[in-house]
Formats: sequence, C-alpha cells, structure tokens
Amino acid sequence: MERLGTGIGWRPEIADAVERMPGLDWVEAVAENVCPDHLPASLRRLRERGVTVVPHGVSLGLGGGERPDEGRLKALAERAQALGSPLVTEHIAFVRAGGPLTASDRIEAGHLLPVPRTRDALDVLCENIRIAQDALPVPLAVENIAALLAWPGEELTEGQFLYELADRTGVGLLIDVANLHTNHVNQGEDPAEALSELPLEALAYVHVAGGFERDGVWHDSHAHPVPRPVLDILTDLASRVAPPGVLLERDENFPAPEVLKGELDAIAEAVERGHAAGTGRPRGTAAARTGTGTGTDAGSRLVSATVPGSRSGCSAPDAASGTGTGTGTGTASGSSSGSEPVRQRLALAQTALLSALVAGTPAPEGFDRARLGVQARALASKRAGVVAKVAPELPVILGDGYRTSFLAYAQRHPMRGGYRLDAMAFAESLLLAGRPEDPAARRKLHHWWRERSGPVPRSRRPAVRVARAARRMLLRGTGRTSHTGHTSSAM
Repeated sequence: MERLGTGIGWRPEIADAVERMPGLDWVEAVAENVCPDHLPASLRRLRERGVTVVPHGVSLGLGGGERPDEGRLKALAERAQALGSPLVTEHIAFVRAGGPLTASDRIEAGHLLPVPRTRDALDVLCENIRIAQDALPVPLAVENIAALLAWPGEELTEGQFLYELADRTGVGLLIDVANLHTNHVNQGEDPAEALSELPLEALAYVHVAGGFERDGVWHDSHAHPVPRPVLDILTDLASRVAPPGVLLERDENFPAPEVLKGELDAIAEAVERGHAAGTGRPRGTAAARTGTGTGTDAGSRLVSATVPGSRSGCSAPDAASGTGTGTGTGTASGSSSGSEPVRQRLALAQTALLSALVAGTPAPEGFDRARLGVQARALASKRAGVVAKVAPELPVILGDGYRTSFLAYAQRHPMRGGYRLDAMAFAESLLLAGRPEDPAARRKLHHWWRERSGPVPRSRRPAVRVARAARRMLLRGTGRTSHTGHTSSAM
C-alpha cells in the first residue's frame, strides 16, 4: 500500500477550499456522488496535480444478508478506474433489508447500520467481501462504523471481529477513530482494547471526524469539530503503527477554510505525538493486505438477529457482470450452498430490526427499546435533511411545515429506493391527501411533481394535457397513484 499522507474528504461545497489547501496529499470522494463520465472539474484538477483521489462507497451493504449487487460493484469499479485510484473503500454495515431472502418488500435505511458480531454474520460478510474483491480492479478496504445500538447475543468484540475478517479475506482495514469513540460512549467499548486486538498490519488508512453528545448518546455527525478524545485515540493508534494515511471527514456545517486547515494541523500533531510515544517500543508500518488470507473454520451458529443518492445526476447502472482482478483468496468456512440458511437467518433478523426503525413494527427481542427510539429518530431526521438537499424546492414550497410534514410521512412510509425517489413519493403523498392546505403552495407542489414524475417532459398539447388530467382523476378515485414503482401506502 502506497503512503497516502494527510488528506481531507472532498465535497462539492468545499471544493475550492480543498484545491487551495497547501501540502494536501490526497482526498476521498463519496463514490455514489461522482459520475465517471463527467468527473467534477475540481477533482480533475487535483488529479492533474498528482493528488490521489480515493472513492469511498456508502451503498454496497456488504454486511447485509444478500450478496453484493453486481451493478453497484461495477459502478464502484468504474469510479476507481476513472479516478486512477490505488484502492477503494466501503463499510462494514448493512443499508437495506427485505427482498427475496425474506419474501418481503425491500426497504432502505438511508444510513449505515451495524452488523451483529456473530459467527453467522462474519461468515456472510467474508463471502460478500470476496465477491466484491473479485469484481474490483484495485484492493478493497472496509471501515468500522459508529453505532447507536448493539445487537443482543454478540459473540465477538469489535477487535476480534475485524481481526478475523482481515485474516480470512486479506481485506484492508479503514479504521475510523471517531467511530471507536462513538462506540465507547454508546456501548462502553474500550478504544484502547479494540486497537490492541486489531491486525494493524492490515491498516489502509484512518478516518477522523467530529460529532456531538446528547442525553448520553454520541452522534457521529461529521458536522462538528473533532473533539479531544478522538484525537487522543488517533495518538494511541499512531503510537502502535505508522498509518499510511489520515483523513479528515466533514459532511455538513462546513467552516471557513482556515478552520479546516486548523483541524488538519491538529490531526497531524496528534499523529506526531503518537510517533513520539511509540519511540522505544516495536512499531510496524501498516500496509493493506492484498489477499493472502488462508481462511479458518469459524463455525456457523444461529443469529438472533452515504445513503444519500448521487447529487451529480449520474446513477449506478443496472446489474451487470462485474469485471476486475480479484484480490481475496481466503476460503469460506462453509460451502456456497450451505451459506444460504445462514444468509436467510441474517436477512430476517436485519429486516426485523430495520422495520422496527423505519416502519414502526415491534422491536425485536433483546434490543434496548430506548436506543431503538434514538436510532429511529436519527434516521428520520437524516432522511428529512437529505431529501431537502436532493430536492431543495420542497422546503421552499412547503416553508416551515416541510420538516414536520416529512417526519410524519416517514413514520408511515419506509424508504423503498434512493432519496430522489423518496422525495417524489413524499410529494405525491401530500398531493393525494389534498395538501398543502394553501392552494398556491399546492399548485406549486403539483407542478414540481408533474415535471419530475414521468420519463419525458409533459406535453404542452391541450389534448394530451386533458387526457393526463382525466387519468389522474380516475386513479385518485380508485386509490392508486400514477407514479411508477411507488404507492403511498405503508408496509
């Protein structure tokens, strides 16, 4: 693994500031927000200067019960090739549930949710990662996530889980020290103990980010300054190993460029303190593995248990055969046929949890109901915020009533697709309910929805417009909707 150095997450809102930062070694871009055929001019200029760009995926759902979608893998591979990236990264998480394995409708979380640290879940994750490695043209590294809740009946600590994952698949590890802090506050997990259990020779790079604490719960917001405890965990990590790269993540509430530069300086100082503290004891130079795991028989036991859509106008292609040079050579602990019951158990458990979070179904046994409530509110709040970004006209049309209306809608309507489709379904549900009450606002919302609801712009010919109006009235009378692929009914 090449040395990356110090970097920052590239976002369109701070593209100019990032370009002007002195001494910047590399950037990371959310893969789903980059179109390989139309790369943002800022990223092209950075590449021309020799700045490394790493695509960071948020929608694969490698920790889910289903195998990774071939279309999403192909899209991630295309972005790595277009950017000339030395590696790609994703998350140890599930982001959707339901589907064929559970004989239920698929629902989306719109967020990264934790995988149970069980042997079953580990077996499925290892197989999914090998599938991804085979489809990608460059090495893959996966990130530990922040969690507001814990699965009951877990069998491994985070460090043990990640160690076995790296050992069995040869995958690289992207360690987010802010997420270690989150899990310390929310789950009582010791960051130092987690670091001591990790295979640091598999370290690809490190994430650093800020958050906030409310009512004893730490929220990994990526919208606040990096706190001292997170920097201290980074120092501890740097005392154990020389990280190939360290990156500052910031997704919202972007401060002035000099403030961002100050955070980068604080990160560099934390790493230097770690280097100094590590002097005099053996320290390694981390490098992501490239597929040397031989695999171990971990057994199989019964499991009790960024996503924002593209803002670039470029969507992932339909499922297609992935190509590339696989990097994982480990052997799964069970055969492909034997893994199906394990996948189904995991999928059912994840569907029950996600349904409780986004559809109001009963909480699965063993979960902390208070924490489920915190997570459910956080998911709905994030969903409302992202829809407002994806469809900024909606808060303008609805005014102060946008957020209240959307949160009420979210309680009854799980997200079925991406955030753009979610915005359309939300607007449609309001119109079918005769809202908003203000006629002028309702007309504006109707016009906005009609402009976006069909595959082609609506015709201005009077006969066509009359026919469409008659069809809408007929559908409204039967309780159906005219928006392809969506209904306004709850699960």
